[in-house]
Amino acid sequence: MLLSQGTVPGALAGAALRDRSADGRLALDGRWTADQAPTVEAAAARIAAAGRAGPVAVDLSGIERLDTLGAWVLERTRAEIEQAGSALTYLGARPEHRTLLGEVRLREPDAPPPRRYGPVVGLLDATGRHTVQGGHEFVTALAFLGELIAACGRVALRPGTFRGNALINQIQQVALNGTPIIVLISFLVGGIVAQQGIFQLQRFGAQTFVVNLIGLLILREMGVLLTSIMVAGRSGSAITAEIGSMRMREEVDALRVMGLDPVEILIVPRVLALMIGLPMLTLIGDLAALAGGGLTAMLYGGLTLDQFLVRLQAAVGVHHVMVGLIKAPFMALTIGVIATIEGFAVEGSAESLGRHVTASVVKSIFMVIVLDGLFAVFFAAIDF
Repeated sequence: MLLSQGTVPGALAGAALRDRSADGRLALDGRWTADQAPTVEAAAARIAAAGRAGPVAVDLSGIERLDTLGAWVLERTRAEIEQAGSALTYLGARPEHRTLLGEVRLREPDAPPPRRYGPVVGLLDATGRHTVQGGHEFVTALAFLGELIAACGRVALRPGTFRGNALINQIQQVALNGTPIIVLISFLVGGIVAQQGIFQLQRFGAQTFVVNLIGLLILREMGVLLTSIMVAGRSGSAITAEIGSMRMREEVDALRVMGLDPVEILIVPRVLALMIGLPMLTLIGDLAALAGGGLTAMLYGGLTLDQFLVRLQAAVGVHHVMVGLIKAPFMALTIGVIATIEGFAVEGSAESLGRHVTASVVKSIFMVIVLDGLFAVFFAAIDF
């Protein structure tokens, strides 16, 4: 075997290394395979010695055969040279050799564990890190919202590209199929709120005012908030899981390869379905909650159906209903944006899918509650 300018005794016509002083390259010849392990190791040691003296270029065009052992030895040598502050460059490698070298490439070592702080400093460090991460996620959401609005604009300019069947299917999934659980939960919550209100108001002989309580609370706050939370847990998680599964199977990349915009195909119908379906579910949930509250008021408060309806008509107006319905599209947009962002963030493992589905539900519920609080402050400020 040739090493730089000499030959190693006992070498067969196997792995070889020649020094081309004219162009400063080291040329590899022969078979760099497991049966030539001793000569491969010896040649690699000479390459490492040359690399420590300065950058080295290795010509692979003369290699007759390269297996996993030969590729691993070359990559190990490259890593040693780079750790010494120099560099190794491959020249003339055939495609199959580059593929094998890439497969056995030495990975970077895991990052050292984060420094451990005391409880106070650790709390401040974690708060700062989560604050920065939250800021990055907020900027990402704004950028995605802009991309979604641009996609809606493109669809509006080219109505023929709009996927009406997909929109109808998503409305069915969000609104129609979600109606039974919304009605049931809203009915029960309305009855529970009315029952607890009656128990407290009976102390003052004012149990009839429970109608005012459940009317204003449900129509302005509880109805839309409860419906949005259930939609986030049911439809938001489903959107994240669907898009995440498509990411895992590379179907999103396939759409891009075919020249289609995934935002127009996947996101626009789902977000529009949420913005259409959530107000309808909110109205249905309001009626179910009022029915539950009215039944409880008749059972525990001694009110008749006529008294409940008259009192409800006097306590609430159309603008109270509109407060809840105005919030619904904004909450639907928030749920849709968060669900799709988390879906596109899914990587190639089931663990990643589960993690992002959980994050989608948690973030959506949190943002829905924050948004409801902001709307409550806004409507109180304008006395609406």
